[in-house]
Amino acid sequence: MDLQVVEQVAQLDEWVAEGGVAVLSGAGLSTDSGIPDYRGPSGSARRGSPMTYQTFTGDPLARRRYWARSHLGWRTIGDARPNSGHRAVAGWQERGLLAGVITQNVDGLHQEAGAREVIELHGNLARIVCLDCRELSGRAELEERLTAANPGFAAVATSVNPDGDVELDEAEEAGFAVVDCRSCGGMLKPDVVYFGETVPPDRVSRAFATVAGARSLLVLGSSLTVMSGRRFVLRAKRDGIRVAIVNRGVTRGEPYADLVIDAPLGVVLPNLATATDRSGFNSAVTVLKSN
Repeated sequence: MDLQVVEQVAQLDEWVAEGGVAVLSGAGLSTDSGIPDYRGPSGSARRGSPMTYQTFTGDPLARRRYWARSHLGWRTIGDARPNSGHRAVAGWQERGLLAGVITQNVDGLHQEAGAREVIELHGNLARIVCLDCRELSGRAELEERLTAANPGFAAVATSVNPDGDVELDEAEEAGFAVVDCRSCGGMLKPDVVYFGETVPPDRVSRAFATVAGARSLLVLGSSLTVMSGRRFVLRAKRDGIRVAIVNRGVTRGEPYADLVIDAPLGVVLPNLATATDRSGFNSAVTVLKSN
């Protein structure tokens, strides 16, 4: 890693050590856990049109296609484990350095790493909601039901997307059986925000309040392409809250950021976790220079 990046990491280390950091994470934070990004270096070839709410609810064939693909994709999402970046964030929170954690991700890996009171802007794939009676249930239960309803389903995914969907030949989707709510027979959907839906206002309000109470906003692994995440950067800039971004590749937040580090999160964040106790920073710099 070049000297400029090492110096940038040293600057970010100082900001984290001061505390009051609001973390906003995106899909790039989970790539080291085996979950691909949409737009980063590992996601440049991913499809650009995820399922919309209108299509899911209005087209039975599209809904069948979604559940067939998501059933396969859950094997990757459900088996994923937190990486060093998730653990670093949880460690900062444990030390009292964070104002809060906001995530655009739907994989639940922040919580599995030990983070608390995470604001999940787009929901969580591990929860299922009935669109009629609004009952919540667990993904494991649904997966058991889908497996039982489709004993001959042996399709193989060619790729997995961050929302748990996969690329799958249409012929392999034919005949896939969708299950309904056990309580009322209503339509089941992952408890996530699809394109065409809006993030629940209470989540947005909590996220804005977290940013407003922070000394710094630290964006991790997000291209900030959609307004869902970029609005918090804009608000921080408006309110004079310094903004730092760690991401591979270009982000739409760069014009508003005080510090932008284009480097692997798996290298930068663990060294920040070491350096924020101030005693290990020299050794951390040595590690960064060698990468």
